[in-house]
Order: sequence, then structure tokens, then C-alpha cells
Amino acid sequence: MSRIKLQVAFRLLAVLLAASAIAQTGHPGGADSAYPSPLAFKRADKLRRGINASEWFAQVYDKRGYTPEHFQAWTTADDLALIQAMGFDHVRLSVNPQPMFNPQEPNKIPADYLGHLDAALKMILDHGLAVVIDLHPESDFKARLAKEDDDDFVERFADFWRALAAHYSTWDPDRVFLEIMNEPELTDPYRWLGVQMKLAAAIRQGAPAHTIIAAGARWSDDDDLLFQEPLRDPNVIYNFHFYEPHIFTHQGATWSAYSWHWLRGLKYPSDPEQAESVAALVPNEADRLHVIRYGHEHWDAARMESEMKQAAAWARRRGVPLLCNEFGVFRDFADPQDRAAWLHDVRSALEHNGIGWTMWDYSGSFGVVTKKDGKTVVDDSVLRALGMK
Repeated sequence: MSRIKLQVAFRLLAVLLAASAIAQTGHPGGADSAYPSPLAFKRADKLRRGINASEWFAQVYDKRGYTPEHFQAWTTADDLALIQAMGFDHVRLSVNPQPMFNPQEPNKIPADYLGHLDAALKMILDHGLAVVIDLHPESDFKARLAKEDDDDFVERFADFWRALAAHYSTWDPDRVFLEIMNEPELTDPYRWLGVQMKLAAAIRQGAPAHTIIAAGARWSDDDDLLFQEPLRDPNVIYNFHFYEPHIFTHQGATWSAYSWHWLRGLKYPSDPEQAESVAALVPNEADRLHVIRYGHEHWDAARMESEMKQAAAWARRRGVPLLCNEFGVFRDFADPQDRAAWLHDVRSALEHNGIGWTMWDYSGSFGVVTKKDGKTVVDDSVLRALGMK
């Protein structure tokens, strides 16, 4: 046989093998292929417009603690009915693994704690909402994962994830998603690539049918996403968080960058003269310069579109589904109209680029509702900005 005929024969054989793999597994290359799965895209369609449920199974820092009374009272069936009525299609549930995690026996998860988590997940699903189980540990936990001389802790966390995934392996895989970890805080993105690969493999062993949600290193910002490369698992959705510019979205906040707490009423879209007037409130010259620069950096709808376009291009080049599962504005010190304008522009840019989203958050300090004296009040300007009812 001539060399040309042999090459044609090999190409035909490759096509036939690929077609067979697609017929059997739904994606090229078979079940172990790194190619994206149509199933992951199909399931990503269930995560188009969501809300984060915070301070329920994570971010509980005060005397309430992780108690049965707190679990039953913080987010109720009425809250979930309201979430569904507002038009959201999924809830991202922050779950701090630390109250359930025993490093000595990581694969043994307390049954009573799991019972409370099961009840919360069932309540979400019963309201017709999909749910993302977002492992959301505190910074001290993440710091151990970052240590190069503590690979043993990574192994133990992987054992925990395998056990947790196995527990939920019988739950509806079309509506229950498993997110590896919120905002890893690993400054070495190469280490995070290895850690995330290990954790994803453990989840897949525990829950073969469920869709995994993966993220970039550090704070899962869009630039962290652009460094990330896909896992060798076809059933994965990739996500990033967006709070840019933090100097606007976190103005007045008392955590992270100390200088933020000086800021009040910084406008969006950014305006040079207005930014200079706010900068006068900041005593440190270097911090003051950051505020002045914000005024000149053209943060507006076009800038948001440019940011989301880059994220969408990353996903398109790799053929993977993409989600932005955190974005929002701290509401205490931002002008309500400016907050709504930022939310509108970010949400519009996400949708224009085909990216599903999950706003941060439901009733916390970035919330779409406020709770006071037993009453829940919806912020209509936020709902309009999100294009909701």
C-alpha cells in the first residue's frame, strides 16, 4: 500500500474511533478524555442566574456559631421561596469544611452535621433551584494547603472531599454541583494547579457522575482564570470572581486592604474630579494616589465588557463552560445608584459573553435583600440591575 493511501486509512480509522467514543461517552476521546463534555455545557445552563447563600454554613464568626438553631433560622423556606420568585435558578451554598474536618480521620464526617447540611440542600432543591456545594474554608485552612512542606494536609483534605462527594453521589447530578474550593489564596499558581488536580481526582472518585466546578489560584479573579489550564476531566465547569475595581466595590470595608475603610461615596462610572475629592479623605499619600488613579482608569460599561470578553475568550479557546460565581458591591458606603449601575454593567457584560453568573450575596453585606426586625426587604434597584423580576 502506498504511503498516501496508508495515511488516508489512518485518518479514517481515527475518525471512526472518535465517532465511537462520542457515541459511547458523549465526548471525543472516551470517558478518560481531557476533551470537554457536552454534559458539562448542558449542566452549566442550569447555572445562568444565581445567588450566594452566605453566613449559613460558612462565614459564621460571632457567638451564634455553627449550631442547629442557627442552621434552622438563618435561611428559611420563606427565603428560598423568595429567591425562586425573584427569578434566580440556583443557589451557591458556602460550606466551611472546618467544623466537619478531622485531620486524623478526614474520611469520617460527623453524621449530625451532615444531617443539617442535607436538610438545607433538600430545602433548596425542593424549591426548584439547583445548588452548588461551595467548600469555603477560612484563610488559616487555605494557608496549610499553600505550604510546600505540608503535602500531607493536601492528602487529608482530598480524603475528606472524597468522602463528602461519595455522600452526595446519589443526589441528582443534574442539579447538585461540587465546587473544589472558594478563592484558594495560593500565591503560587503552579502549586494550585497540582493541589486542584489532586482534589478534583478525589471528588471524581467519590462522585463519578457529578459536575465539578474549578477555579484559578489566589482570589479566583479573572486574571487568575487566565493562568489556569483545564483539568484532565471532561465534566468540569470553570469559574472566576469579579469585584473590579475593589477600590469601588469594597469602599468602606474594614477587611483586607486597610485603606478601603477611609473611602465613602466613590462614584461609578469613575470620574477624575469626584475621585480626587474622595482621595482627600485618605491620609496616606500612596493610598490617595490609588484613588486618584481610579478616577482616570475609565471604569465603565465598556471596561466591563472588555474584562468579560477576555474571560470568555479563554473558555472558548479551551472549549470549556464558564461561570462567574461571585460579583457584587459592599452596600454600606457606595451610593445605591452607583452600586446598581456597576451590577447592571457587570451582569450585562457577563450575559453578552455567554457567561452564567451568581451574585454575592442574598442577605449579607452585599445582599439583594436586607433583614431587620423580622422583616425581609428586597432591594428593587438591585433586582432591576440584575434584569430580574
